[in-house]
Amino acid sequence: MSHYNEKRKLLPEEIDTINRLSHIRADSLNLNAIAVVTNLYRTSQGLRVKMEREVLSEQGLSWTAFSMLYDLWIWNAMETKKLAESAGVTKATVSNITNTLERKELCFRRTDEQDRRNVFVEITEKGREVMSELYPLFHEKEKEIVSGLNEEEQKYIAELLRRVIRENDF
Repeated sequence: MSHYNEKRKLLPEEIDTINRLSHIRADSLNLNAIAVVTNLYRTSQGLRVKMEREVLSEQGLSWTAFSMLYDLWIWNAMETKKLAESAGVTKATVSNITNTLERKELCFRRTDEQDRRNVFVEITEKGREVMSELYPLFHEKEKEIVSGLNEEEQKYIAELLRRVIRENDF
């Protein structure tokens, strides 16, 4: 994809960042790394806020609660440690959010009969119904968010992000 290698004009935010970092030796700065990480951060924060405000708020769900419920919808039940890893949160956060989801009757906890130290979280029928209604709305926003990219660009950015994830064990 040769057009990705062309010189591009820096965004005002990137220029501001560079100016603020001017006390650091210039030869130690990797401006591309700064741009990639800063833009990934801004994208992820903006995505989270947009989805919570425009899709998830109607069900009273946070991004993390939705992520956990999505995993349960796909897998039906998950051990709390695996659920924490998948959602990128601590087991304590899983416990707190599970409390909220249980109050909404979207999931429940059950103890492993072979090893009572292991606790599983399982989606309820109501949780499945909520996700069956909510996910199509969520997916419409996903498509809207990337609508400025053509199919080839979407595949390319997805491939690059998967590489970043793999190489950093996220």
